[in-house]
Amino acid sequence: MTIAILSALPQEQGSLVAALQQPEKITSAGRTFWRGQLHGHDVVIALSGIGKVAAATTTTVLAERFGVTQIVFTGVAGGLGGGVNVGDVVVAQDYLQHDMDASPIFERWHVPGYPQVRMACDASLTEKLWTATRETVARDSHEIDWTALGMAANHAPQVHTGLIVSGDRFVCTAQECNALRNALEAAQHQVLAVEMEGAAVAQVCTDYGIAFAAVRTISDRADDSAHLDFMQFVEKVASKYADHIVHAFLKALPHD
Repeated sequence: MTIAILSALPQEQGSLVAALQQPEKITSAGRTFWRGQLHGHDVVIALSGIGKVAAATTTTVLAERFGVTQIVFTGVAGGLGGGVNVGDVVVAQDYLQHDMDASPIFERWHVPGYPQVRMACDASLTEKLWTATRETVARDSHEIDWTALGMAANHAPQVHTGLIVSGDRFVCTAQECNALRNALEAAQHQVLAVEMEGAAVAQVCTDYGIAFAAVRTISDRADDSAHLDFMQFVEKVASKYADHIVHAFLKALPHD
């Protein structure tokens, strides 16, 4: 069993590459992959690239060249759902592509050739990731200087699970945020967060029969303040969460 750990940005990987035992650097399709062991598991760590096409290419290489059987994606997202705030973490139950629209031939957001609009994450892997995430947030959130991010010193982040949506656009205005959420919710899709890669990874994993799970830290509210919050948040919060969540997840994951 080989597990891949994906992120879009280097900062979202924390120090995972440095923690690898017997690391091996491999270049393929213009990407760098690090193969080695973490907590007794064979792992491959890579950057997906930003956007759906880049993420799909990386996932295909992981399937074809490395034969991975499980993929976990860590990173950040914009909060869309009510009660999903900066500093919270969302573990995905399923995904859809919010910029996919082949209507009127197909239902809006439905990727032709697949049975449903939403693509489910692997239930067992997601449950393990959910447990690792809750443990990590409960422990690490007390060590973060929330006031440096313009938040209350006693901020208590929450862990959510549900629908995340992806598209090739950084959603960063209140108008676009509201329009996207309202359209999805009108169609009974209760969305929690938005990002740019996960739905593409989910689609490729469906094609190859790879178990997929994803966790995203909420860096902004996908509104007019998004561009102000993003990079600072990635550096101070998301990188720590991603690093510690993955370690906790791998420690608890059974070996073959």
